[in-house]
Amino acid sequence: MNLFSPETIIQISLALPALGIVLVLLTGRFPNLRETCSLAVAALLFLVNCDLASYVFSGGRPSWRAGQLMPGFDVAFTVEPLGMLFALVASGLWVLTTVYAIGYMRGHHEKNQTRFFACFAAAIFAAMAAAYSANLFTLFVMYEIMTISTYPLVTHHGDQNAKGGGRVYLGILLSTSVAFFMFAIAWTWKIADTLTFTQGGILSKAFSEGRVTEFELAILLGLFAFGIGKAALMPFHRWLPAAMVAPTPVSALLHAVAVVKVGVFSVLKVALYIFGLDLIRDTGAGEWLCYVAAATILLASLVAMTKDNLKARLAYSTVSQLAYITLGAAIAMPQSALGSGMHIAMHAVGKITLFFCAGAVYVGAHKTNISQMRGLGRAMPLTFAAFLIAAISIIGLPPGGGSWSKWLLALGAAQSGQTFLIATLMISSLLNIAYLIPIPIQAFMVPPGEKPMPFKEGPMLCVVPLCITAIGSVALFLFADSIYACLLPIVQ
Repeated sequence: MNLFSPETIIQISLALPALGIVLVLLTGRFPNLRETCSLAVAALLFLVNCDLASYVFSGGRPSWRAGQLMPGFDVAFTVEPLGMLFALVASGLWVLTTVYAIGYMRGHHEKNQTRFFACFAAAIFAAMAAAYSANLFTLFVMYEIMTISTYPLVTHHGDQNAKGGGRVYLGILLSTSVAFFMFAIAWTWKIADTLTFTQGGILSKAFSEGRVTEFELAILLGLFAFGIGKAALMPFHRWLPAAMVAPTPVSALLHAVAVVKVGVFSVLKVALYIFGLDLIRDTGAGEWLCYVAAATILLASLVAMTKDNLKARLAYSTVSQLAYITLGAAIAMPQSALGSGMHIAMHAVGKITLFFCAGAVYVGAHKTNISQMRGLGRAMPLTFAAFLIAAISIIGLPPGGGSWSKWLLALGAAQSGQTFLIATLMISSLLNIAYLIPIPIQAFMVPPGEKPMPFKEGPMLCVVPLCITAIGSVALFLFADSIYACLLPIVQ
């Protein structure tokens, strides 16, 4: 018997990260206590989400209305399967990222660690609230909180590079959200008289009544797609590589736990619950977006191949992989939408492993460029073995979880009759191989005439999380049918 009602669990899930901010600030002078509080709150949040997930995936849809700004603009939360999956991924990876961050920040003797962990907790609060959002207004507010709370993390080092990267980060994300996202929300309100996420979408009735045309629907979808800048569609993607000036735990947060996942989650949620897959497909509103997403997938992969800096290569890989999720929403077939939902989880676990490995190499061997890593796998076998496993998942090969999400995306493209999209997915996977697989292969090769490096892994608090997430990539492959079944109601 559950001690709390599902509605109360929503409140607890939102309160825990807020409590984490307070505890981190209060215990800032005592690093061990500060980090214990941060880790305890993260673990509790994940356990609470697991409890809520059993109710949601069984068909429950708990709701909680926190307040109202003005009529029709409620701060309200409703947990449905897609949001529940995102909340589980974000809260579960927050635990491991916190452990990793402790090892990294201490191993690299970083300054301002109290501010770092406090902003970390604020970002997770925004991720949880966005995952549970019941309407566009709540989602927009939490989206902006995410942007503001992660800015100090991006500029953590405080040097000119960090400040420059932060300006690009903040400038692109705020300008796109104000110029496009906010306008799209206002237009939706005018057309539909509501902003509440609804199964099947809220714009179908307005279209059938002639309040919006097919052309206007295509424009509105574009405003959402580009206005949600965290989805990193080209040409509004530069903030993501610019943010790589941040410490590696922040990069992991940006790419896997919160920021970019809030972006693509929002795009998918808009497609499902504002437009509806049938409306996008029947009106052809998403056809142009398929071309933009396909171009982003291929161009970002080509750019990634040119980068010698490991984090920069992984950043452009993320730009490419995020476009898979937008592509699935634009195709608007049930299988492609399910593939997009699954790819949120598959990419999160795989990409966080790759960034964990990059950070471990930096702390343990002080290497940042791929050209410097030849033979390093003999000294750091666990790190580069985990890198290889995660790379296989990102590519979309068994036994990596990414193979199932990419399969569903290809199946959706086939059902829609768009052969060029299937070709895009296949070519992209080949490019993934070209820019990811040579890294661990080169690392395990000892240059002729040189002795293998002595064993020297990074700090254990860095190595253990990356091993767990690498195993998680395989586990997602083995249990993909369960994730599929949990997400199936979103397209029914």
